[in-house]
Amino acid sequence: MKKSKIWVLAGISVVLLTGVLSGCSTTKAKTVTTKTSTQTKTIYVATQNDYPPFDYVDASGKIIGYDVDVIKEINKQLPQYKFEFITGPWATVVPSLQANKTQIIADQMNTTPEREKTFVFSESYYTTPTFIIVKKGRTDITTLDDLKGKIVEVSVGDTKTTFLEQWNAANGNKLKLKYTENSQPDIYADIAAARADATLGDKVMTDAIVKKNGVNVQMIGKPFNKSDSVFVLNKDKQGKEIKAAIDPIIKKFKEDGTLNKIAQKWTSGDYDIK
Repeated sequence: MKKSKIWVLAGISVVLLTGVLSGCSTTKAKTVTTKTSTQTKTIYVATQNDYPPFDYVDASGKIIGYDVDVIKEINKQLPQYKFEFITGPWATVVPSLQANKTQIIADQMNTTPEREKTFVFSESYYTTPTFIIVKKGRTDITTLDDLKGKIVEVSVGDTKTTFLEQWNAANGNKLKLKYTENSQPDIYADIAAARADATLGDKVMTDAIVKKNGVNVQMIGKPFNKSDSVFVLNKDKQGKEIKAAIDPIIKKFKEDGTLNKIAQKWTSGDYDIK
């Protein structure tokens, strides 16, 4: 009789102990699941450090500008990602994406047939008209035809450069293209110092560089070659996943006025979003 009671008590103890252990195991599993669901993935965003007002480093060393604000607003809608900026000169932006050191380029880039072979592109988030940029006070250049026989300084790999190369080929190759990997402010400095006759640029950027650097250049002639700015991503699984996440947000921002509000802040109304 006593022996039976002992076995009954032992059985009850085993059941209770099992219940306690099961409870601990369940609690632990919930904790792990919760932690995993709140983890964020860091996505590095490549951008220039001297391309005002779209992306540039201010006096305190902070990256600011239109593109930067757009990326930050997008990030607020995507808690699964944490976007961090990697800044550098233009020559480093595309190679960093190709090496997967960064996963997005936010730098007023446009689509080209050559880029389409390697990259995928987001919805457009800004539209830029192009102007001829010359030294202030110069009057002999007002059209692309006037650039024939002149030195035109252009950035390697830029879509404005591609446009000018195509125009040049179709018009007798009369332009003297001077290729550089310098930043746009450096190119403008060359124009002001007569080391080159002209380049191509847009109004918002030109106004910002003149204001920030005091460089002696001006836009001239009528705008041409409007192009849509897009975020650039690698043509891989991760790139396509990020594109799928950000495209609906960009569309929403166009509709609800978010992009217009950011553009107004940085461009004083000189912008086109479509």
